[in-house]
Amino acid sequence: MKQPDPKVVKDFLLQLQDNICQSLEQEDGGQSFMEEEWTREEGGGGRSRVLSEGKVFEQAGVNFSHVMGQSLPRSATAKRQELEGRSFIAMGVSLVIHPHNPYVPTTHLNVRFFIAEKDGVDPIWWFGGGFDLTPYYPFKEDVVHWHQTAKDACDKLDSHYYEKYKKCCDDYFYLPHRNETRGVGGLFFDDFPEQRTELGFEHGFDFIKAIGNNFIPAYLPIVQKRKDTTFGERERDFQLYRRGRYVEFNLVYDRGTLFGLQTGGRTESILMSLPPLVKWRYNWKPEKGSDEAKLYDDYLKPQNWLE
Repeated sequence: MKQPDPKVVKDFLLQLQDNICQSLEQEDGGQSFMEEEWTREEGGGGRSRVLSEGKVFEQAGVNFSHVMGQSLPRSATAKRQELEGRSFIAMGVSLVIHPHNPYVPTTHLNVRFFIAEKDGVDPIWWFGGGFDLTPYYPFKEDVVHWHQTAKDACDKLDSHYYEKYKKCCDDYFYLPHRNETRGVGGLFFDDFPEQRTELGFEHGFDFIKAIGNNFIPAYLPIVQKRKDTTFGERERDFQLYRRGRYVEFNLVYDRGTLFGLQTGGRTESILMSLPPLVKWRYNWKPEKGSDEAKLYDDYLKPQNWLE
C-alpha cells in the first residue's frame, strides 16, 4: 500500500487554487485576485488570494496554506489523545465567496491533509473537507443541482458517501443558539478515510480530488443563473442581516478558524472568510408568508433534497 505523500497533495492543492481562481475571475469579469505569500515563524506559510468589489463577487477569498509544528493545538487533540506529542504537517485550500446579488448564495469549500509523526511509530494521517451552500433567497432547483453534484462526486468512490457526509454537514454547520442550519448543507468529512489500513492513502487523496474538482461545476451554474436577478434595498438588507449568521458560526463554532488561530496562522488569511459588510438587528423576525420567511420555513432544516 502506498505511503502518504504530502508532496503530491501539495501539488494538487496549488493547482486547485489556480483553477478555482481562474474560473471565478472569468465569471466576475471585473476584478482580479490580489495575491499575498506569507511565512510562519514556526514553519511553513501560504498563498492567500482575495478578490474584492468585483462585478459579481463582493469578496472572494481562496487560500492555500502549508504549515508545520512540533505539536498540534487543542482543537486537534481534544478528541484524539493519540495525537499528543506528535509533530505535524497540515495543508489545505479553503475558500469563501460572498456575492453582491442577494439571489446568489454564499459558499464555502475546504479540502485538507494532515500528517502527525513521532519517532519510532507509524505516522497518523487523514484527509478532511467538504463544501456547503448558504442562500438568502433560495431556489429549489439550485439546491437540488448543488446536492446532485455533491452526490456525483461521492459516487465516483462509494455510493454510500453522499448520504453519510451530507448528514455530517447538516450536523456540523448548525447554530445551536439559533436552532437553525447555516444554509442548505452539502458535504463535510473529517478523519477520512476511517479505514485507513484497508482503503489507504490513494483512496483518501482521490476523494478530496473529487470534491475539489466538483466545486466549480456545483457553484458556477447557480451564479450564472442568478447574478442578473433584479434586487432592491429590501433584499440587500436581508442579505446583510443573514450574513451575521455566517459570522456567528465562523467565530464561535468553526474548527478550522480555531485551528488556524491556535497554530499561529496568518490572521488576515484566517478571517478572510468573514463578509465585508454585515448587519445585526435585535430580535428581528421575517414577515409571515414573505420571501424572507421562506428561507426559515422551508430551507434551514436538514432534508433529503434529492427525493
